[in-house]
Amino acid sequence: MLRDEAVDSLVANGFPYSRKLFAHTSCVNALAFSSGDGRFLASGGDDYYTYLWDFHQEDVKIPIHTLHGPKGNIFTLAFSAANHYMYSGGTDETILKYDVSTLGQVESKGTQGPHRMLGSHDETIRAISCHPFQEEMFFSAGNDGRIILHDGRDNDSVRAQNTIQLTAEATGVQCHPTMEHIFATSDSRGDVCLRDTRMAFGPLSTRSRDGVVQRYVTKLTRKTFATLARAEASSITFNSDGSKLAVTMLNFYPTIYGLSDPHPLAVCTGKNHPDGTPVLLPERPYSNSCTIKNGAFGNFGMNGAEFYGAGSEDFRGYVWKVPSTERLADQRLEVSADDWASQDWSNTTAFTNGREEPCYIPVDLSTPHCYLHGHSSIVNSTLFHPHLLHIVTCGIEQDIVLHSASSTSPCAPDLQRTSTDVRTLDEEDHVDRAVYYRMLAGIESHDVESEVAAIRMFDHILREEGNTDVFDIRGRMGEDSSDDEPEHMSSDDDGNWW
Repeated sequence: MLRDEAVDSLVANGFPYSRKLFAHTSCVNALAFSSGDGRFLASGGDDYYTYLWDFHQEDVKIPIHTLHGPKGNIFTLAFSAANHYMYSGGTDETILKYDVSTLGQVESKGTQGPHRMLGSHDETIRAISCHPFQEEMFFSAGNDGRIILHDGRDNDSVRAQNTIQLTAEATGVQCHPTMEHIFATSDSRGDVCLRDTRMAFGPLSTRSRDGVVQRYVTKLTRKTFATLARAEASSITFNSDGSKLAVTMLNFYPTIYGLSDPHPLAVCTGKNHPDGTPVLLPERPYSNSCTIKNGAFGNFGMNGAEFYGAGSEDFRGYVWKVPSTERLADQRLEVSADDWASQDWSNTTAFTNGREEPCYIPVDLSTPHCYLHGHSSIVNSTLFHPHLLHIVTCGIEQDIVLHSASSTSPCAPDLQRTSTDVRTLDEEDHVDRAVYYRMLAGIESHDVESEVAAIRMFDHILREEGNTDVFDIRGRMGEDSSDDEPEHMSSDDDGNWW
């Protein structure tokens, strides 16, 4: 209790201190802390390297180990349950398995190639998630629509019995942190499902509904649009005890669900500043239209307070304080189809399964707990350390920003206060447009530094695609989309699905 009170006091003012961790030479896309105490941070990006940082050092500034082998951009990283292995995946369609069981035993910096390479997918690998208890088991999800359960005890061979084939790009897969048979998946059509391995895999004769035990409601409705919309679910993540699931939605807001509740509990909008004042033009609020984002829950080992963090295209990270599932469920609004049709909800977005179904208006977490500053371009990934009062963020730039609640910590004794200045996105620049087309054609911009070129390219993309409304581009779907299965399945006598 005393520790919880002390931590709560420290994070009350956010994470105003930081330092940059330099090693990468291109965009940094993926972050992962090692299982358990989070001693090691893995970072991977467009330079095809994974760097490992030791948070048991007294002053972490440089990586202690380098993993090589990918032939494409790295999008996902994961440590196994006991940290014997680390996996990476990305655009080269190959999962790389590294033996990191001796990591930290040798202090000198080293490099290492993969222990094994698994060509299990035919397109970009979007997510890897390791089983919470079984050291040799992990899941992978790819743009080929496949969700694959891998088992090193079978010599990492991939069989049809271990594969689910979705009808859309598989964008995410996450093992439940405490229930060994439960995992969640997401896809580019917006489907987010909770599944059971005992129903999802094995001979076709023993499978049931591809293992789906719950289908979360992700369709959006707005009175000013005649059709429903579905935002691409670009990534998913559980909180530490698995009671909540957060979905990062393209062209919409991060949305939080309760594990056993198909309807959303909250949306993290960031319409206000942390002090409660509204974000007004020309300031830019939270947005997610152009890049793949990965959010995360965090509680720093506390029993009470819980946070959710996400990157944004206004060049900041966001941290929201998330109330309990019970409190959010009490505050959520349920509106009948008749009331939705007859009353004025012109400025409201709700979730529903269809025009004749009830609408659910989740709690709007409009005021973030704090911003995460220190970036000059889009922030794509946010990750909380499991115990230390640190958050790490990365994105279009070549560095990782290590944020802290205090100016000193066991692994970083001399942190500086982060500037709160936010770079503005200027009007169209012909140089940005030229850099964009050169990079699109694979032509190097010798007159522009690589990081500056990446920032310029994404500045152009932001001007073209930024702040796109989900109803403008996803609002032309049919009314029958994916309604062939119920939103939840029957439970056993104890109220469980498994």
